[in-house]
Amino acid sequence: MKVIIVGGVAGGASCAARLRRLDEHADIVIYERSGYISYANCGLPYYIGEVITDKSDLTLQTAKSFYDRFRVEVKTSHEVFDIDSENKIVSVKNLKTGEDFTDSYDKLVLSPGAKAIKPNIPGIDNKNIFTLRTVEDAFRIYDTIKNMNANSAVVVGGGFVGIEAAENLKELGLDVTLAEAADQVLSIFDRDMAAQIHISMREHGIDLILGSGIAGFASESNKVVCTFANGKKISADIVLLAIGIAPDTYLADKAGLKKGVKGSIVVDEKMQTSDPDIYAVGDAVQIEHFITKQKTIISLAGPANKQGRIAADNIAGYESRYKGTQGSSIIKIFDMTAASTGINERTAKALEIEYDKIILSPMSHASYYPGGKVMTMKVLFEKSTENILGAQIIGFDGVDKRIDVIATAIRAGMKATELAELELAYAPPFSSAKDPVNMAGFIIENIVTGKVKQFYTDDLEKLRNEKNAFLLDSRTRAEYAAGHADGFLNIPVDELRQRVDEIPKDRPIYIMCQSGLRSYIASRILSGMGYDCYNFAGGYRFYSITEKEKHINSESFPCGMGKCVN
Repeated sequence: MKVIIVGGVAGGASCAARLRRLDEHADIVIYERSGYISYANCGLPYYIGEVITDKSDLTLQTAKSFYDRFRVEVKTSHEVFDIDSENKIVSVKNLKTGEDFTDSYDKLVLSPGAKAIKPNIPGIDNKNIFTLRTVEDAFRIYDTIKNMNANSAVVVGGGFVGIEAAENLKELGLDVTLAEAADQVLSIFDRDMAAQIHISMREHGIDLILGSGIAGFASESNKVVCTFANGKKISADIVLLAIGIAPDTYLADKAGLKKGVKGSIVVDEKMQTSDPDIYAVGDAVQIEHFITKQKTIISLAGPANKQGRIAADNIAGYESRYKGTQGSSIIKIFDMTAASTGINERTAKALEIEYDKIILSPMSHASYYPGGKVMTMKVLFEKSTENILGAQIIGFDGVDKRIDVIATAIRAGMKATELAELELAYAPPFSSAKDPVNMAGFIIENIVTGKVKQFYTDDLEKLRNEKNAFLLDSRTRAEYAAGHADGFLNIPVDELRQRVDEIPKDRPIYIMCQSGLRSYIASRILSGMGYDCYNFAGGYRFYSITEKEKHINSESFPCGMGKCVN
């Protein structure tokens, strides 16, 4: 059996390696148009930022090492440019010699990945405007910065690549502006959670331009002048475009394959396309979202590797199926970590899912053990089924293991209330006896059973104008004096029973504290006395972050990074 794989990196290389382990006699050939068969795509920004200093560390396998280990013929700098699916022939160009030739296959695997989007706007072909998708791209960007002694950069796009590039360019010593057309970075997070990321990036010296897309570029005195939709202009030495990717489906069109959302390649659970002898994996394929069951595209290395493995299984005659992607992801933002799995609140609303949410701010480990840091967790669950819909966590230590536990719970079909039952490893340096994941389960159980009713930041403006609402801050006097939400009366929780006569019994009581714990205790005290109580989700800490973000004018240009033209 002859198997040709078009594209290496995550999906193609994993497919080839798995196929060889299953079939020692198959004839396997990989054609890869870049100069590298298997490389750490996610590590590219860190090479630019000199976190990874050795070029060879980006290369996971070379053509020689792959052949030595797997006896797979790897042809880098070779581009497949046509497919004759009827006769099972591919046309290939050797990019180094310019030679064209054909090759035949029994089974074909497409792993073409995705292309960086470059909008058709004025000045887009400026030599100092870059995209970052390949090892060669990373080398070009780094060499340009060093050769021109660059000291300023504009990053266009606030997704994973844009954020990581902005951080690493800043760490390299450049003045950095990051521009995003939406009103927030990292759309996998809800706006209230993303506020923490915005504040952290600004505190680390990155200018953020939110809510205004790029309109065009121009050259001026060896600088790239970036013009935004709102008319503002900034000049910089280099520009990095990270505004998104699109499935590379040129070859799918040549083969006449069925296309899906955003032009992606339609595959079944076996990763088989509409042509039974052609499989497809990775960023170019349409998959089913594990939670929503909708057809979508999710470009992540983990799913691509799994898809390559599954395609190989089925080519080799083994039954293997891909069961969908839930989009678990994580990103480092300077000293902060942000992670997500499943869907966010915005998506749940768009799909008209009846959901509820909790927001909590637990410590990363036991509070009495030195070095603990607060994280913010947001968990969504479906009201009717109690199924976990998604989670977002932003903090410093321990974010990764909590998001992984919840991601596993989702995949296992656990109910949100069952998070309370998980037995997780505990020692003071690592966690608390009640792990943050357990705490999320406890809160959800309280909500589901009616022990607690919640209110949120979005409710505050209406409540302040509601004459019947009684707003109570249950923190200490010192905390209240240091900052509080307008309209809230301060009665510390430990004084509540003695001062209960100050609280009207014929009005609903809306209670806030620093994190949500003391206000929960206060609500239980008052509920036991017959009061109608609501607990503020997330606490004053969460409220103050979202309020701080609201008051930052994202349209302004501080001019500390780069040079303002007007």
